[in-house]
Amino acid sequence: MESTRSIAGSVRGRLDAEGVPYRWLDIDPAYADTAEFCAHYGYALEDSVNCILVVAKTEPRRYAACLVQATRRLDVNRAVRRLLGARRVSFAGPEETVGLTGMQVGGVTPVGLPPGLPVYLDAPVTEREEIVLGGGDRGGKVLITPAALLAHLSGAVVVEDLSTPAPGA
Repeated sequence: MESTRSIAGSVRGRLDAEGVPYRWLDIDPAYADTAEFCAHYGYALEDSVNCILVVAKTEPRRYAACLVQATRRLDVNRAVRRLLGARRVSFAGPEETVGLTGMQVGGVTPVGLPPGLPVYLDAPVTEREEIVLGGGDRGGKVLITPAALLAHLSGAVVVEDLSTPAPGA
């Protein structure tokens, strides 16, 4: 498996090769988790978008990546089950996530996911001016517009009601 540093380089390389406008943010890995990142670097939680890997528990196991703002909660029990056409769906575990994506938890990004993996983007994400995504490891983040991200992720599907407001958000 690629080292996480080469994963981050691969993420940047893919965006550069396609001419996708973005900004790279080198960060302290101690602040990679969303709340800590936003508090330390001064970004709004609404602009921070988590890439969450989910799995259908019935055989054959199917995976998808879901992009949701940090202020919202992924609706696994209704929306994701419907999208995957599965009875049982859950969050992929850390080992499963690293094994499938090669990316560190806390840095998973939709850029460079395995081919054929569905990507679902929560509709409210598209309303933000810019969003912050993981960079493949815990040492970097990608600052990008939703339009540029969608152009890069040509197969991504924007989904209404993929999430609900997080308590206290």
